[in-house]
Amino acid sequence: MGRYIIRRLLQSIPVLLGATLLIFAIVFALPGDPIAALAGDKRALPNIVAILREQYHLNDPLLVQYWYYISGILFHGDFGRTFAEVPVTQIISGKIQVTINLAVVALIIEAAIGVGLGLWAALKRGKAIDTMILASTLLLISVPTLVSGFILQFILGVKLKQWTGLDVFPIAGISEGLRSYLLPGFVLAGVSIAYLTRLTRTSLAETLRADFIRTATAKGLSRRRVVGRHALRNALIPLITFLGADLGSLMGGAIITERIFNLPGIGNQLYMSVYLREQPVVVGIVTMLVLVYILANLVVDVLYAVLDPRIRYE
Repeated sequence: MGRYIIRRLLQSIPVLLGATLLIFAIVFALPGDPIAALAGDKRALPNIVAILREQYHLNDPLLVQYWYYISGILFHGDFGRTFAEVPVTQIISGKIQVTINLAVVALIIEAAIGVGLGLWAALKRGKAIDTMILASTLLLISVPTLVSGFILQFILGVKLKQWTGLDVFPIAGISEGLRSYLLPGFVLAGVSIAYLTRLTRTSLAETLRADFIRTATAKGLSRRRVVGRHALRNALIPLITFLGADLGSLMGGAIITERIFNLPGIGNQLYMSVYLREQPVVVGIVTMLVLVYILANLVVDVLYAVLDPRIRYE
């Protein structure tokens, strides 16, 4: 297992380099001048512009700029500085915790509701409740996050407070601690809940038709033990795969949700950095997201052997 983990970590280096080079090239190709954006409405003096462009290597080719950036990360752990001389690590460290909190809350909500509804639908396959659950997942998939976010913000955040007098779901900011993440977490997890519900239903329904389930039932085991200990455990492997990959998707897809609920996370920061062409910040955030993907996939691979002892890594 140890050699497998080391090999996977070494394989992740080309992935990291490729992802950062791609996003660096995309930001590099954006129209406009970051130095001009730094000056705002006023026009900077030509000599100052020349000094700044030389300082930040903006006159160099793309690959040269990328080398300066990636060598700073690999050899010095330095993600660079913004054009306002603020360290990128300082910007990211102040905001990534908010996005991590949001993604973890969304992942917990997604796992609890998605697996629960999928299990219910699989056990009631072909009945009215199964049809209702599948129809509700289609509704979740069809409604964009931007629309569902504003609707739930209005109903649960504004109207519910007017009807009951209780501020159960804060609609903006993080001043209320964990409660501040409940509503945006559900909005962020909405589409993933639909996909996980359908995946759970399909995986569990297929497992329930397997020979070992019929054998366990024939031995006289209770329905709860057959489903919980035998069927659900074997059906969890594709679900763990989906949840592991979805953690990175939740963090990367938090831009809209954070802007709707005014959360000071990396989603908001990524939007502003792209707008201002702050290349080090954009690539730094993307690098963090790529690392989350890599670590999540590694944890998923390790969990395979825990869920199914037949899986072994040489």
